[in-house]
Amino acid sequence: MGHFGIGSNQGNATQKAKKPFSEYKERLDLEAHLHYQMDFLHVDLTKEEKQQIKNNIRKQERRIFIRTSIISVVLFIGVAYAAVHLITKIVSR
Repeated sequence: MGHFGIGSNQGNATQKAKKPFSEYKERLDLEAHLHYQMDFLHVDLTKEEKQQIKNNIRKQERRIFIRTSIISVVLFIGVAYAAVHLITKIVSR
């Protein structure tokens, strides 16, 4: 194989390639079917179905964004109120 530099390992050059993803996917499908009686869909989705899935994902993301925004605003107001309250206490002494 030739000369390997310092710190190189000949095993890296002679190792076998990893198994492709599709083999693992088939194994997962088989395991899921045997253990959980689940079948994965291997059909092409129509444009309407794809659009419905996208809309559902967008709706979920929008809910998460709104919830996060509301929580952030409430926490900011609470921290700001506490800071103003503490500053007025310190200044009034």
